[in-house]
Amino acid sequence: MDGISEHPDPHLEKVKRGSYWETVSDQDWNNWQWQLKNRITCVEELNKIIDLSEEEQLEIKKVTERFKMSITPYFASLIDKNNPNCPIRKQAIPSKLELQKSRDNEPDPLAEDIDSPVPGLTHRYPDRALIMTTDRCAMFCRHCTRKRSVGVKDLDKSKDELTAMIDYIRETKTVRDVLLSGGDPLLISPLSLEFLLKSLRKIPHVEIIRIGTRVPVTLPQRITPELVEMISRYHPVWINTHFNHPREITKECSKAIDILLRAGIPVGSQTVLLKDVNDCPHVMKKLMHKLLMIRVKPYYIFQCDLSVGVEHFRTSVMKGIEIIEMLRGHTSGLAVPTFVIDGPGGMGKVPVMPNYVISYSEKGAVIRNYEGYINIYEEPKNRKFSCQKCGLCEAKDWVSHEGVAKLLMSNTDALVPAGSERENRRKKCPVSRESKDSKKGNYKKIGPVQIPFSFLKKANVVNK
Repeated sequence: MDGISEHPDPHLEKVKRGSYWETVSDQDWNNWQWQLKNRITCVEELNKIIDLSEEEQLEIKKVTERFKMSITPYFASLIDKNNPNCPIRKQAIPSKLELQKSRDNEPDPLAEDIDSPVPGLTHRYPDRALIMTTDRCAMFCRHCTRKRSVGVKDLDKSKDELTAMIDYIRETKTVRDVLLSGGDPLLISPLSLEFLLKSLRKIPHVEIIRIGTRVPVTLPQRITPELVEMISRYHPVWINTHFNHPREITKECSKAIDILLRAGIPVGSQTVLLKDVNDCPHVMKKLMHKLLMIRVKPYYIFQCDLSVGVEHFRTSVMKGIEIIEMLRGHTSGLAVPTFVIDGPGGMGKVPVMPNYVISYSEKGAVIRNYEGYINIYEEPKNRKFSCQKCGLCEAKDWVSHEGVAKLLMSNTDALVPAGSERENRRKKCPVSRESKDSKKGNYKKIGPVQIPFSFLKKANVVNK
């Protein structure tokens, strides 16, 4: 059954096919397998759809020798072929800028491979794990942070590889949230996808399953009632998708989202901040509003990663803060995602936002709002915390003791990076750090907890 049909929303337009596909039947056009089979993968095919100069053809051919190209006919039809600065074009068509080198460009900027206890699985956060299901995607986004692997072999993980990842999750009882990623998990066979979902749902400590997919944006035809019905058997399942520009929101993708939502699958969107694509507060605001109109919750705005081949997409961090400043208070809170930097070296997501707390004293917090209105929120006179004795803090699998939480939840008095020069000097000092237990009259050694940070030296890269 076709996954796409007419949608009544008067605010959205149906994608107008490019002239190259005018003779294609509706049955074929709305078939996701036809869309995949007829993807644009070489410059000769692209030139039939968009007029390219000889210089542009040579440049694209050179780029695709290193980073593959793949564009579905559906998504290609969103491109304004008369506008070289079209935001859809910039995401889909290779640019010579992808080959520019920078000392900041890294194959694996998020250190996913380092945090991989089992091949294909990343375990960075205490209660979450990510499974790489495939390196296939419907479209190869030019800003992809996984250019090192996506599309290189176009292979799905084998059943043995998936089983090894599932076994790790089964044995690691702190994992309560599993994200299926790739590539795009919705392109693996339905049998493999159901094997994953069914196996994970049998694990008692796995509470939720998330699927990270851009299929609703680049190949909405894949969202069929049959596929969604199968996924919904293993609730709670969430979908994280990836919209970057208002023009991506069409009747076709709205229908795909509607099918997911009617099956009880919530949908959130993660947007990447991209130079000359969406690095404008007004464009972002319109995107967030249109997402809410199709009942998709804006989730994150990501600062562009330090990946190979995406340097030209990077904006300043200040631009992201400006966009949040222009959203918070100026529109509904539902339309304000969290701006995050996925820190280099496996640091994880770090939220970044404008400063709304101006100062702080014993009296209270001096705060401002989006208008510049400044006031003080007074602290309560009785600040003593009373534990309600619910028992949650005594559950080992519930309480996290990572990072700052270790200071708050234990007797640790400091967190110090392992290998710091000051700590090395302290170890050579003859005087021990001790504190007196006033109640018992004896002394106990105290000291900081060392964090095993890895200090990675980046190789010098000469710009060419």
